[in-house]
Amino acid sequence: MNNRVKAILVMVLVMLAGQALASESSPYAGEEGREIKALSKSQIDGLLSGKGMGYAKAAELNGYPGPAHVLELKEELSLTADQQRETEVIFAQMETAAKELGADLVAAERALNEVFRSKVINDSSLSKLVKNIGDIESRLRAVHLSAHLQQTKNLNDQQIAKYMALRGYGRAGHGNHHNNHHSK
Repeated sequence: MNNRVKAILVMVLVMLAGQALASESSPYAGEEGREIKALSKSQIDGLLSGKGMGYAKAAELNGYPGPAHVLELKEELSLTADQQRETEVIFAQMETAAKELGADLVAAERALNEVFRSKVINDSSLSKLVKNIGDIESRLRAVHLSAHLQQTKNLNDQQIAKYMALRGYGRAGHGNHHNNHHSK
C-alpha cells in the first residue's frame, strides 16, 4: 500500500471517529426543544394525572401494595366489598392530592426553566426555586408512599403475597414486615 492510500485511509478513519464522537456528545441532545427542559411530555402528563411515576417504589418493591394495582387485581385478590370500597377511597384521596402536587411541581419546574431561559437567574433565586421544587416533590412522594401504607393495612397477608406474585416480584426482601396490622 502506498503512502497516499495510507493517508486517505487515515483521514477516513479520523472523520468516522469524529462523527461517532459528535453523535455521542450529550445524552440530552434533542431535548432542547422541550417546553420544560427538565421534564419530558410523558413526565408532565404523568404528574398532571396523578400517576405514581416510581415515587412509591420503596413501598411497592418491599411488599406494600398500591391502591391502583390492587383495584386492577381485585378479582384475583378476592377483595371483599369493604376492602374494595376502602381501596377506592385510598386511591381517590391519593389521586386528588397527587394531581394537585403534580401541577404544582410542573409549575415550579416551568418557573425554574423560565429564569434560565430569560437569563435572569442568580444564586438567590436559584436556591429558592430549587428548594420549592424539592419541597413539592417530597410531599408528592409522601402522598404515594402513604397510600401504599394505608392500602397494606386493608389487605391480609395472603392477599399481599398474591399481589406480589401477580406483579411478578420475587420473594427476596419481603420479610414479615406487616406484623398483623391489617384491618381486614
